[in-house]
Amino acid sequence: MQVYRSVVGKPVCLSQPKAALPSERPRVLGSRGLLPSLRAAALDVSTRKTDELGFILNEDGSYDLSAPPPFTLQDMRNAIPAHCWEKNSTKSMAYLARDLAVVAGLAVGFSALNAWWAWPAYWFMQGTMFWSLFVVGHDCGHASFSNNKHLNDFVGNLTHSSILVPYHGWRISHRTHHSNHGHAEKDESWTPLKKSEFEGEEGLNPAVAIGRLSFPWSMFAFPFYLWKRTPGKTGSHYDPNSDLFVPSERKQVLTSDAFMLGFVGILAAATYMLGFPAMMNLYVVPYFVFVFWLDAVTYLHHHGPSDENEKMPWYRGEEWSYFRGGLSTIDRDYGIFNKIHHNIETHVVHHLFSQMPHYNLTDATEACKKNDHYVEETGNVIFYKSDERFSQRSNQGMSKAQKA
Repeated sequence: MQVYRSVVGKPVCLSQPKAALPSERPRVLGSRGLLPSLRAAALDVSTRKTDELGFILNEDGSYDLSAPPPFTLQDMRNAIPAHCWEKNSTKSMAYLARDLAVVAGLAVGFSALNAWWAWPAYWFMQGTMFWSLFVVGHDCGHASFSNNKHLNDFVGNLTHSSILVPYHGWRISHRTHHSNHGHAEKDESWTPLKKSEFEGEEGLNPAVAIGRLSFPWSMFAFPFYLWKRTPGKTGSHYDPNSDLFVPSERKQVLTSDAFMLGFVGILAAATYMLGFPAMMNLYVVPYFVFVFWLDAVTYLHHHGPSDENEKMPWYRGEEWSYFRGGLSTIDRDYGIFNKIHHNIETHVVHHLFSQMPHYNLTDATEACKKNDHYVEETGNVIFYKSDERFSQRSNQGMSKAQKA
């Protein structure tokens, strides 16, 4: 599996896109989030050594991974073409129809074949498609599937209940994750363990050692997370009275619970009709393949390499901002699976602009990589051109920025 990072040298844009920008603006930008950190950085930069792109260096010449990058969230927003913000419900429904057709085709085809040697291929393929359905529901939760809230909620409940995920409960906690990404205590997804949680009263906490830090068990954490959340946090995604939710969200949580119970009834009826061995092959094993996909992908997008010089930072207090937290996420290249799971690999732009439709994330990521460097000496109608030599340095620069 290759690893790559989004590249955003300082974007140059002649004007802001005319299309409406996402309404889901991070709350932290207005006061105590990004601005204080950038002001502090601005005071500090003048006394610090930097490279040619403005990235802050340590005394030994290595990059200061904790320093803010030399560009802003608005620079990135301005670099993204207007069409990337546009949602198309018909296009989103077409992707959903494709996924459902593949799921049905796999189930029917392999059931007809019913050969012991073919089932492992089915488990992997169908589990991957369950993961794709999850991403569709994920987009509904961000309102990037459609501008129609009722359509988002219906499709989200439908897709997520079919893979035993409580849509609204998960959607609300995932909103908390995006609002606090990269925060060592307030984040909701793979939040770092504190030392007191890592160690029990008599040494290493066995629940942590087995469930959180041991492969492959940590890759099956998602169902437990839905029941009990991350270690150190309390509440359940199924309980409308959980401290995950406010009273006004109670009906939504109960609605998703009802969808879940309805699908559990469908599974029970199918088990009665087809038998337990058939349902193990058709649904149960693919379900755990889906869980593995989800845990692996979310882990990879929020953890950097083990090399001390490459580790991604987490933040607390005034050092955290929505922008720096978003840049601490990582893009990953899943090869042929990128299109199957709806471009979830473009994670940095998704985290910073979560209402952008998945089918525009690749264009937006590429736009953030590019710079307009110069125009020709002659001609009355001229266009900006890029210098590949500078682009290569910019590409290296953003890889460093995501660590800052």
